[in-house]
Order: sequence, then structure tokens, then C-alpha cells
Amino acid sequence: MSHLRFKEVELAFNREPVTVDIPKEAPSEYYGMYVFNRKAMFKYLPKKTFDALTYAIDNKKPLDITVADSVAAGLQKWAMEKGCTHYTHWFHPLTDGTAEKHDSFIEHDGKSGVIEEFSGKLLIQQEPDASSFPNGGIRNTFEARGYSAWDISSPAFIHDNTLCIPTIFISYSGESLDYKTPLLRALNSVDKAATAVAQYFDENVKHVTSNLGWEQEYFLVDEALFAARPDLIMTGRTLMGHESAKNQQLEDHYFGAIPMRVEEFMLDLEIECHKLGIPAKTRHNEVAPNQFELAPIFEESNLANDHNLLLMKVMAQVARRHHFRVLLHEKPFAGINGSGKHNNWSLSTDTGVLLFKPGKTAKENLQFITFMSNVMSTVYKYNGLIKASISSATNAHRLGANEAPPAIISIFMGEQISSILESLVNADKEDRLNVSGKSGLSLNMSQIPQLLLDNTDRNRTSPFAFTGNRFEFRAVGSSANCASAMIAVNSALAEQLMEFKEAVDARVAKGEAVFDAILAENKKLIEESKAIHFDGNGYSEEWKEEAKRRGLDCETSVPLIFDRYLDEKTVNMFQKVGVFTKVELEARNEVKWETYTKKVQIESRCFGDMALNHIIPVATKYQNMLLDNVYKIKSLFPHEKGEKIAAQDMTMIENMAEHMQFIKDKVQEMIEARKVANKIESQREKAIAYHDTVVPYLESIRYHIDKLELMVDDEMWPLPKYRELLFIR
Repeated sequence: MSHLRFKEVELAFNREPVTVDIPKEAPSEYYGMYVFNRKAMFKYLPKKTFDALTYAIDNKKPLDITVADSVAAGLQKWAMEKGCTHYTHWFHPLTDGTAEKHDSFIEHDGKSGVIEEFSGKLLIQQEPDASSFPNGGIRNTFEARGYSAWDISSPAFIHDNTLCIPTIFISYSGESLDYKTPLLRALNSVDKAATAVAQYFDENVKHVTSNLGWEQEYFLVDEALFAARPDLIMTGRTLMGHESAKNQQLEDHYFGAIPMRVEEFMLDLEIECHKLGIPAKTRHNEVAPNQFELAPIFEESNLANDHNLLLMKVMAQVARRHHFRVLLHEKPFAGINGSGKHNNWSLSTDTGVLLFKPGKTAKENLQFITFMSNVMSTVYKYNGLIKASISSATNAHRLGANEAPPAIISIFMGEQISSILESLVNADKEDRLNVSGKSGLSLNMSQIPQLLLDNTDRNRTSPFAFTGNRFEFRAVGSSANCASAMIAVNSALAEQLMEFKEAVDARVAKGEAVFDAILAENKKLIEESKAIHFDGNGYSEEWKEEAKRRGLDCETSVPLIFDRYLDEKTVNMFQKVGVFTKVELEARNEVKWETYTKKVQIESRCFGDMALNHIIPVATKYQNMLLDNVYKIKSLFPHEKGEKIAAQDMTMIENMAEHMQFIKDKVQEMIEARKVANKIESQREKAIAYHDTVVPYLESIRYHIDKLELMVDDEMWPLPKYRELLFIR
């Protein structure tokens, strides 16, 4: 194995960059060439069909079934001219990934042959088997059917000669089995609630859109080194491995020169993204060695989420062309930064106003304060739920370590906004509002200036930070489906805005002026949610204690964090805004607990196998070599001199023996802990047992394996080491 390792390292370090076939045209010329966008629709659909489809999309209306056949015919013609042979309904099951079942366009022609055919019925709905997807007991075994239905708001696209139609995925009885269905519900709910509040300030507002700009962090490793690490193959992270002498401590990788092989990969990836209509904009080295980031231009949240899921698949394919493997695990390497997927979230009106951006008039700034105070209240009331929305077995390794935000949700506002909110709370009524003649509304409190970005976002430890015209939700994990976080945030905000409007309208009904009522409710929200506002060091022990005193959710056990989905107020909130039923929430939690258990179980099995079948045999062999050397030294030298010369080897032999005995004993204990946990029927209790009784062994055993790595002859060590994995040449 050791000889194989060195061959793989040599291969990895000596690879030449793969030359990318760069299109001669500018990106604007081929951007979206594989997307059935409006340009393609206009070309391939009859005018009436085009008008009907775009009207339905723009006004968030269902598509008239009578035009479905016409849409399908145009879509099929476009796809086949692009070389497509199959189509699929592309959906997002509860796995954080995507799913697809491919059907060809052929049908019998009645003359012993076939014709290419694609009907409106096939476009709108498909019936994939739902039996093997996570469902949390929401369907019986004999009710295997699941239905996928076309999401017209996200355009169809072509990938690998297959026409992909973005769809929702629901059970036979109508419950959602995916992420897209509740995301669309949440976006619709926040649209209605935010529009109603925005109309206090501009009656012309008809819709409010939730926007998302994700920042995808990832690691690259050479495929040869990846193939020599069973833990990377099975779990996506290194379960063992001593830190490299040099890692990120010199801070020389962040924004540094991109390695040539990586730059070719990035260029290739961007070209593929642009062809698929993914607006990839920014690329750079991240903090840790071999860690990089890709960020797009902001888009509407549903489309942005589709694009992120598609990107993760495209990344893996392009990486293989360049002899890389992409690691999207949140913590693939110990001791260095993990990877997140920062969700930059904002709201905008159809009149072109960013609701989280200060304006130029007092009225605009009151609108800004209104939405800020409602976000603060939302995150305060549902900080436990928001944490649950980004929690997983993999993200648990990242949160609170190496610049990742802590597992306590708080909001960072920055000095300027914090001062303004404080001024509003402390101001007397007559000092903060003046309405006179044509001048309209005037805030006599300190005016909110145009914010510069460097006046905000100075706290990288904040999980939910205001960054000028948006909030950056940094706690989202790199492998996660963005929809989970966006569902929680948008749903909770929708409820909060509904309650805010009810409170304002109640005041107005009693004779209070509208803007007086709005200001009064803003003050109330800011005061009530003060505990969620924290601009300090999120890593400090003092903050953990302070957060507890403030009543924030400080739970760190992932299975217990998931309980927040089933809190009475959470269930009521999701039902009120029409996003989840209680049955759907219970089913999803079953999936979450089961997934957590399985991921830890896989890690534990892989870890035990590697410890006993890779590490112990090599360490034993080296220990025997040392023992043989000791015997030879003692036989060649006089007693005292021989003892003195062999003393260092004897010390190492003894230390190795202790490490190996610990590993063997604890691996067996870990196996027994698994056996006990596996007998538990409740998915929740089983997940808790795995967290409490299995996970601790992974770290304690790893410590001793990593110590052996420093002792065993480098030529014998069977696994590529961190110093080899982390530095692409």
C-alpha cells in the first residue's frame, strides 16, 4: 500500500493542466444556450402560447392546461434540435441532492415503428416511484406512487443530452416529499405578507420577491489521492490524519494566485455554468489550502436554489475531466477551515426597491427600519428553528470552528444600524415623527445615510449578519440544499409580517395615524428582540454564557436541535402561512433523525475498518521492526550501552503499544455502542444514542491514530497524508 501511495502522490503532483476548449464567442453570446428561456420560448412557441406561458409565470398563476400540448411541442422541438434523446422531471427529494428518471421521446407509431412524441400531459406530470425516497413514514409501502409536477417558474434546461424539467414532488395523498414544494409555498407566503406591509409606503407594490445569492465553498483533491482514502470515498471527509506542518496559518492562500490546474477547472466550470444559465460571477482561493469559492449574481430564491443544486452536479462532472474530486463536506479536514454556503438573502419589490436597503427619504428609511425590525423579531422568536434548518451530521463538525459561525443564532447589525435602532427605541414620540403639509413624513431622529459596505459586515463570527442591503446567513453548510434555510427564514418572516400588519391596522382602527402606528410597532419589536442582537465575538466562552442568559437556543446536539421543528409555535407558524402541515413536519423530522443516524453509522463503520485493517497492521509491522532492531542492538553492544542505545526505540515501542491497545479496545466498544443503538426503534432516540454514545469514539480514537502517524515510518503509512492532500501543484 505504501508504494501505491507514493505512486499516487507522484501522479498527483506531476499532472499537467487539462486544456479547456474556450468558446470564441463572448459569454453573453452562449449564456443560457441550454435553457428554455424567454428567447427560446419566443422562437419555438406560437404567439398565443408564449403569451399564456409568460403571463402565468409573471403573475404566479397556474398554466392553462389547454396550452400544455403546445408548450410541450415547442419544448420537444427545441430539445431535439439540441441533441436531446430523453426527458426527465428533475426534483429535489429529502436527500439534499436531486433526482431524475429518464424517458425517451419515442412512442409506438402503430406501424411497427416509433415516432418522437412529447405531450402536455407528460410535460406537466410524471409518476416516479416514491417508495425508495426518504418519506418519514408519510406513505405506506403499498402506496408507492409519488407525483412530480412542472414548476413553470424555473425554466427547463438540457444536461447531458436530457431535457430536464424542474418539478415539485408530492406523495399519493398530496404531502410534499421534496424541498421545492415548501420553498414555493414559503416564497408565496412572504410575497403576500411583505407586499401588504410594503403597500403602507407605496400602494403600487404588487409583489415582493425573495432573492438569494449563495457563495459555494468547496475543496479540490486529486482523484488519485482521493481513491486512496476510503474515508473520503465513503464519507466525504478524512476521519483520520494529522495536521500538516503548514496549513492555513500563514494566511497566504486566501485570495492568492489560483493554481494553474485549478484555474483551468474553474474556467471550464464557468463556461458550463453560463451555458446552463447559472450566473457564475466570482471565483477565488478560500482561506484553507485547496479550498475555493464560486459565487453567482443574485437571483430569485427558487431559481437560485435550482441553480445551486445543478451547480453541485456540474462541479463533480467537470472536476473529473480535470482529474479532481470535489469535496462538499462541511469539514473534510481537521484543523483548518470548513466549507459553508453563505446564503445572501434579500427582499425586493416589483417597483425596484430593496427592502433591506436604506433609502434617500424619511419615508423610505421608515420602510427600511420596519423590515429590519421584523427580521430581528423573526430571528429572535425562531432562532432555534433557524438553527435547526441548517443543522446536520456534517455541518456539526464545522460550526464554531476555524472561522465558521457558532451554533448559536444571533444577528450582527453593525455600529451604524445598531445606533439608529437604539435611537428609535429611546426617542420620544414628538422627536421622531413629524408630518407637515406637502413635506410629508419627516424623521427628526438621526437620519439614516447611504450605507457603505465597509460600515457593516465586520464580524465574521456572526451566523446572520446585515451586510449593507441584505442579510448573510453564514451558517448554511456547503453540501446543504439552500431551500431548508430559505423555507425557515421566509416562512417565519411571513408570519411576523402578518402579525405586524394586524397590529398596525388595529392601532389605526382606534384612530392612531398610520405612521405613528408603524413607529410604535417598530419600537416594540426592537425592544422585544434585543436579545438576538449581538455584534461581539461569537467564539468567546463569555458569549455562550451570555446567550444562555438571553434565552437563546444554545443546544449543540443535532438530534435535539431538530426538535425545534415540532415546537408548538413552529407547527402553528408553518400551518398559518401554509407551508407545512403537522404531518409533513413530523415526517421530515423522521427523515432528519434517520439521516443523521445513517451518516454517523457509515462514518463509524468506515472508521473501524480503517483503524483495524489499515492502521493497526502497519503500526504492528513497524513496531516489530523496532523490536527486531532492539534485539540486535542489545546483542551487539554490552548490556548498559545496549540498553542506553535502545532506550529511545523502547520508549516508542511502549507508546505505540499503548496507542494501538487503546484503538483496538475503543473500536470494539464503538461497535458494541452501535449494536445497542441499532436496537432502538424510535428514530429520534436512535439518533440521540448515536450522537451521545458513538460520535465521541470517533474523536478519541482518532487522536491515537494521528499520534501513530507521527511515529510510523513514512514509507509504510498507507494513507495519503494532509501535506499531500492539501497542496495542489
